[in-house]
Amino acid sequence: MLNGGSLPASPTQQPIAATAANTVSITVGRGVSGVINIPTVSVTVCPPGSTSNCQTINNVQLDTGSFGLRLVSSVLNSSLLSALTPITVNSGQQLAECATFADGYTWGTVRTAIVQIGGETTASAGIPIQIIGDKDSSTVPSSGCGSGSAENTVTALGANGILGIGTAATDCGTTCSNASTAANYSNYFSCPGGTSCARTAVPLSQQVANPVANFTADNNGVIVQMPPVSNTGASSATGTLVFGIGTQSNNALAATQTFTTDAYGNMNSSVYNGTTVTAFFDSGSNAYFFADSSLAQCGSNYAGFYCPSSAQTRSITLGGLSSTRASVSIGILSASTLFGNTSNYAFNDLAGQIGGSSSFDLGLPFFYGRYMYYGFATSTQAPYVGFLGS
Repeated sequence: MLNGGSLPASPTQQPIAATAANTVSITVGRGVSGVINIPTVSVTVCPPGSTSNCQTINNVQLDTGSFGLRLVSSVLNSSLLSALTPITVNSGQQLAECATFADGYTWGTVRTAIVQIGGETTASAGIPIQIIGDKDSSTVPSSGCGSGSAENTVTALGANGILGIGTAATDCGTTCSNASTAANYSNYFSCPGGTSCARTAVPLSQQVANPVANFTADNNGVIVQMPPVSNTGASSATGTLVFGIGTQSNNALAATQTFTTDAYGNMNSSVYNGTTVTAFFDSGSNAYFFADSSLAQCGSNYAGFYCPSSAQTRSITLGGLSSTRASVSIGILSASTLFGNTSNYAFNDLAGQIGGSSSFDLGLPFFYGRYMYYGFATSTQAPYVGFLGS
């Protein structure tokens, strides 16, 4: 397996049991469509002001690299979907969003819902969420909807939805609320009659919101805890998502290192191979993604992934807005070797190519055997990330 190469020692933190009200179980497995390294949780959604007509949706991807809840419309029952009223802007025009990700985009209306996860809940007035795929593909704006393919179905998305719990409170912020920047960069579109959608400015209160930041308690951050897995992969992995940091006896800040970040959780002063890069911890990425010409890329069967002939170790120095600096090492095995066992879905040493050399994506492989901390931006707290586990 190593073929003369070497891998760094794997971290060994074990998740706590997901039995407290401020916890929920995380599952990595085959999921809804057999995509590897997708951590999922269960989320319950209710209409604003109601505790009835609710629905629990399983297999929602846990994504620390985005912000807000997005659910594929086809997984919601018709009664709930009709009770979640679309938000309107600009004198009654339907509000829709094109949310862009590294591999595609989601298109759909923005609606208000109560969100419950584990024993935590948002207030009865609800928060804005995106309903993916509830608008015809013909309404997708011809410009401003990002690159890549549409991910508006369960099959295309690889999950029933996305739960974005990164460091920001909303998914766009002042870029979309300020008319001067929204005109060119807003994710949001005003759709008169549900069609002819045009980019629009949207106040923060109507932007898709991070549910955890809007919980009535334990709302200042999250801890993602994943168990260690074998270097050859595992069929599944079960972790725990803990809400709040320093608010309960089970969520103390015990990070070995913490890094003050920009609003979106990025460590912009990191260094890889002598080059300054933007590094980030992203559970929504199923591999490490970075540029390294010394690593052999796979053929067309595993396009985008690295397939070195022997095990590899690479190190990156992490640095954010504070003076904290720390070097971490990651292991890399050939994707073709790892994918040879088709019953495995959890991998801690899978890596792939990223466009350009300015970013370093520490995806889900980095999370195994660690506690990953995300402190939200608040009026009294700068956003930060951290981890426990070597």
